[in-house]
Amino acid sequence: MRAMTGEVMPQALEILQRVWGYNEFRGVQAQIVQTVAGGRHALVLMPTGGGKSLCYQLPSLLRPGVGIVVSPLIALMKDQVDTLRQLGVRAAFLNSTLTPSAARAVEQAVLAGRLDLLYVAPERLLLPRTLDLLHQAQIALFAIDEAHCVSQWGHDFRPEYQQLSVLEEHFPEVPRLALTATADDRTRADIRRVLGLTNAPEFISSFDRPNIQYRITNKDKPKDQLLEFIQTEHLGDAGVVYCLSRRSVEETASWLQEQGLPVVAYHAGLAPEERNRAQERFLNEEGVIVVATVAFGMGIDKPNVRFVAHLDLPKSLEGYYQETGRAGRDGLASTAWMVYGLADVVNVRRMLADSDAPEDVKRIESGKLDALLTYCETASCRRQVLLGYFGEAYAGPCGNCDVCLNPPSVRDMRREAQMALSAAIRTGNRFGAAYLADILLGKENDKNKRHRSLPTYGIGKEHDPKVWRSVLRQLVSLGYLTAGPYHGLTVTPQAKAILRGETPLLLREDTLLPRQAKRTREKAQATRVAIGAHDKPLFLALRAWRAERAGQLKVTPYVIFSDATLKAIAELRPGSLHTLGTVSGIGERRLAEYGAEVLRLVRTGVHEEQARPRGTVQAHELGLAPEVSWGAVGTPVHSLTPLVGAEQRSAGGPSGTVAAPSSRVTEVPRPAEVVDASGARDVPVERSSLAHSAGVGVAAQPSGVTEMSKSPQAMNDSDPAMVREVPEEPVVMSGAVQAAEPDAAVAVALGEARRALARETGYAAYLIFPNATLTALAARRPRTMAELVGLPGLGPKRIEAYGERILDAIANALEREPHALGGAEHAVQEPLPSETAELLHVATLLEQVAKDLRSGQAQLSSGTLVTIWREVFPEGTGANFDGSQVQEKDGVTTLVLRVKRET
Repeated sequence: MRAMTGEVMPQALEILQRVWGYNEFRGVQAQIVQTVAGGRHALVLMPTGGGKSLCYQLPSLLRPGVGIVVSPLIALMKDQVDTLRQLGVRAAFLNSTLTPSAARAVEQAVLAGRLDLLYVAPERLLLPRTLDLLHQAQIALFAIDEAHCVSQWGHDFRPEYQQLSVLEEHFPEVPRLALTATADDRTRADIRRVLGLTNAPEFISSFDRPNIQYRITNKDKPKDQLLEFIQTEHLGDAGVVYCLSRRSVEETASWLQEQGLPVVAYHAGLAPEERNRAQERFLNEEGVIVVATVAFGMGIDKPNVRFVAHLDLPKSLEGYYQETGRAGRDGLASTAWMVYGLADVVNVRRMLADSDAPEDVKRIESGKLDALLTYCETASCRRQVLLGYFGEAYAGPCGNCDVCLNPPSVRDMRREAQMALSAAIRTGNRFGAAYLADILLGKENDKNKRHRSLPTYGIGKEHDPKVWRSVLRQLVSLGYLTAGPYHGLTVTPQAKAILRGETPLLLREDTLLPRQAKRTREKAQATRVAIGAHDKPLFLALRAWRAERAGQLKVTPYVIFSDATLKAIAELRPGSLHTLGTVSGIGERRLAEYGAEVLRLVRTGVHEEQARPRGTVQAHELGLAPEVSWGAVGTPVHSLTPLVGAEQRSAGGPSGTVAAPSSRVTEVPRPAEVVDASGARDVPVERSSLAHSAGVGVAAQPSGVTEMSKSPQAMNDSDPAMVREVPEEPVVMSGAVQAAEPDAAVAVALGEARRALARETGYAAYLIFPNATLTALAARRPRTMAELVGLPGLGPKRIEAYGERILDAIANALEREPHALGGAEHAVQEPLPSETAELLHVATLLEQVAKDLRSGQAQLSSGTLVTIWREVFPEGTGANFDGSQVQEKDGVTTLVLRVKRET
């Protein structure tokens, strides 16, 4: 395999801008890309959200062959592949979610060189079948993500990762790139040894996440504290709450749900279906909070998580950094919040002492725990302590942690420490913190009668109980007390110096500080607002549009655009595609796909649509009706029943919704599937209460009634090398296209060709090309591939995939009607087939119903429907109104019209 030349960087920058929409690399990304693109190995340590994925995705596009990415979690693979396909990159994955036929299709795409990137789990990679496949293919590179899983000293050890040494054995000449967010010296050594990276250069980015505010508070009533934190600072934001046990997860999630928050629970004890549902909801919906054990999170690629909260101590500072790093991946202000108490310290020390691990492992883990507790108890800048643990100096204070914002008082509390240690010794080193606090305070109870005569009984009455809990907690954290037998606290040998008074002991007085004033909290929040009041309405409109788009495409919202990109759009308010293209994160593909829609939103400032139920599309997108206004079809209906009461004119209620069940739906023309024995036909439609004025949707039946029955994921699995296309907004055509009249015969031929392509590819008809494109083709009637360039909705991918079929359909239609060659002005328009014409009329009727319901000008009634019917279907059309049925469920109104056609 050839190595890249020194000219790689200009090409890399061009791809970076064109595909990802970024004008420059961040940090050490450029050096990594140049190293790997040149055929060399590398070890990369980069924080979560620092841009690790770009370090292997871009070199995979620069080098010949397919980049193989070893990834530990299926959820991460799907997210990455969805995002890459949106960018126009040919990507796929091999894992257990694929059917055998879909897996074979991926393998064939690898062999045919039709993929740029392939994601595989380590277990799948190690199979002889997969290794044999890779030997037959051209490999650009191997990227081992979450490489710390290689080491048993890492915080997410996975035995399968240790077997990845086969990569060096089988593919010694292919560059290997190991990437991780956290790894100490021992873990890095293991990564180098297992993956054969002995002499590979090491690239370390700064571990600093300046947008994250680190805060730790004393645990009192943790659930109440968490609720106040969310409600006062992050209401409506997505977040992750970590708990130590499954029981704690379920109790906390249930309690937060009772408080009215959108919360899901996630832990390894749940059924896979429940975990998947929880994860899908968290990823796809805005503002959902997940309460989880550490089983959740690794590989979750959701960039707009605004907070990560810990109700229990994590296992190590590495684990804490990894978990808190899931907040604010988009670079916007986020919070890492934790409550921490004496019981946490005692429990983790006891768990370590009671474990069956070898003594050398216990020593290492004990050191990691000490580092974590030092971080929790520090009276200096938390960011300095955190980065210092990873060997990075920080010239603090940072000004964005609780210690910097509200410095604690620190004083020499050697005397209080001596009292507490003496109480532990005199009671036999076998009682817990609560008992010792009672002895020091002189509290009488049934349990401590035998110890009331001790010199230490009542010696600490001058202090509040919170002071003694704080002193005992810090003594455990600092190692002067440890968890002993009988769940008690035992004095350690290192406490002798304190007992003798040989050394001062500075402890925090944080528990004595008053609660942060409301004005101080509000001031801190004001400095953390992500977007100004002026721009927020547009930001929210863009976010609503993004959610709808994501629902249509069955991808997570941030695959469309990140919050940071939406924020930049809202602040810039671009007026042209050129200006929009300058926004960071908008590459060539995204600009082409979404540019017109975004500019429309920027102009109006309002997103008028509401997310439709999954599996539905607009009627015009399925080819059931052209996307035209009511005025272009016929005279508006004025004889609708007026609504009474202003409250009924709201577009948001169920009465403003026309929907349909997902059955008895078909693409045109397949009349046999929808006509019953009596000759009557049901024509259902579906739309949301805030749809387009032509807002009629059609629900897809998943059992083979229409080509829309496949999910986008299934479509992509059937042909993984194909990049999914999405429909564009209708565009205003100019020049000859606008002047020419669409040829009916060509339009029908193109419709048939589109449906045939949909059946062959498994894609929905409207994903092949939208109606705006069909109309433009029928008007211009191109005869060569060159003439397809520039038509709305026909980019290079679509022309390459469907161009020949489009030209064949047009040529066949024109050969049947040679008079059409002279141009639209001489074309003889033949009537549409009766089936198509009838459905066009029905779609027009339903579009008007939806429009008038939404505007509040009408309500559903049989009289209303009959009136509209008679205006849309004049006498002699052969279609008669045969009744209707209306059902309400979950805020959605389903309307079924029965059409009787005369034969």
